[in-house]
Amino acid sequence: MADAEETDNRIDGETEEKPRTRHKGKHDKDKPWDDPSIDHWKIEKFDPSWNESGMLEVSSFSTLFPQYREKYLQECWPIVKGSLKEHGVACELNLVEGCMTVSTTRKTRDPFIIMKARDLIKLLSRSVPAPQAIKILNDEMQCDIIKIGNLVRNKERFVKRRQHLVGPNSSTLKALEILTGCYILVQGNTVAAMGSFKGLKQVRKVVEDCILNKMHPVYNIKILMMKRELAKDPTLANENWDRFLPKFKKKNVKQRKVKTKEKKPYTPFPPPQQPSKIDMQLESGEYFLSDKKKQAKKWQEKQEKQAEKTAESKRRREEAFVPPEEPTKDPRASTDDKNDVAQIALSLKKKAKEFGKQKSAENIDAETYIAASEGLSGKKKLKKNSRT
Repeated sequence: MADAEETDNRIDGETEEKPRTRHKGKHDKDKPWDDPSIDHWKIEKFDPSWNESGMLEVSSFSTLFPQYREKYLQECWPIVKGSLKEHGVACELNLVEGCMTVSTTRKTRDPFIIMKARDLIKLLSRSVPAPQAIKILNDEMQCDIIKIGNLVRNKERFVKRRQHLVGPNSSTLKALEILTGCYILVQGNTVAAMGSFKGLKQVRKVVEDCILNKMHPVYNIKILMMKRELAKDPTLANENWDRFLPKFKKKNVKQRKVKTKEKKPYTPFPPPQQPSKIDMQLESGEYFLSDKKKQAKKWQEKQEKQAEKTAESKRRREEAFVPPEEPTKDPRASTDDKNDVAQIALSLKKKAKEFGKQKSAENIDAETYIAASEGLSGKKKLKKNSRT
């Protein structure tokens, strides 16, 4: 009876649904991996005891290599083979087909080592030296092969931008290696990089920005240097660094204006047909001449052209022996020059006289001048007395 009543109430809609109570943090229990002291990005070294049975199936990878790498691979193959043998991986160098192959064996314990071996042969085919490429077998080391050949269509632009990435004396590349902590090799249409995941991400961004002409590598290096300094400050660890980083604006270079051809007025009628060679011969009357006369006419035209060329060459040779025209002197100009010289001479004489007078006045002593004047006055008196 009670069940029947409940069903009736549900049908009538009289009963109200009870809200579900939610307890916040009900399942928030302490978990062993939530400890802040644990580094979640750390890769633990593989222990062979974790996989004692080995691999059930054989996995293999192969990659082609260019012909110019054949000699080097032959020399360094024993080193590569020995390093892979330590991890239980077999390798084969096929010089006929030009490929390298790696495969798992019964002694292989680490399931991920075959992926590392695949990266090793990829790096070897991209001109990375064998001692450097073998480092990829370590758990801490990762690799990235960036394809840059298909990012730019124009070959000249591609070569120029790739050179920007390398820099003068490989200085830009060395700076990028120091800041990212990665090994970088620019070869042909690819850039091979080896390092940590964080460093590889930075390298890929810098390389793509350079090849796509978004930002020069030097500016990216400046930003990385700023980030390196900011990371040292623990107070800025959880803050946004955009306000500290420099912002470089791309300067638009003025391009040359393309000369547009003037559009001619549209005419529905086609242009008049040009006369053919036979029509021109008919007009000049040459068509009706015999073969001998035609040859004689051609020979005469040839002789005339030859005579014109010889005359022109002779005239050019004789130009070197023609004396240059001497400049003619104007008589009026000569008289004017003489008058000017006479006036200058007179003015100089006047100046010399004035200068002499000034010097004589400066050299006269006052006592001698007075004595001379007194002597003259005494003589004048004697003359007057004698007259009287």
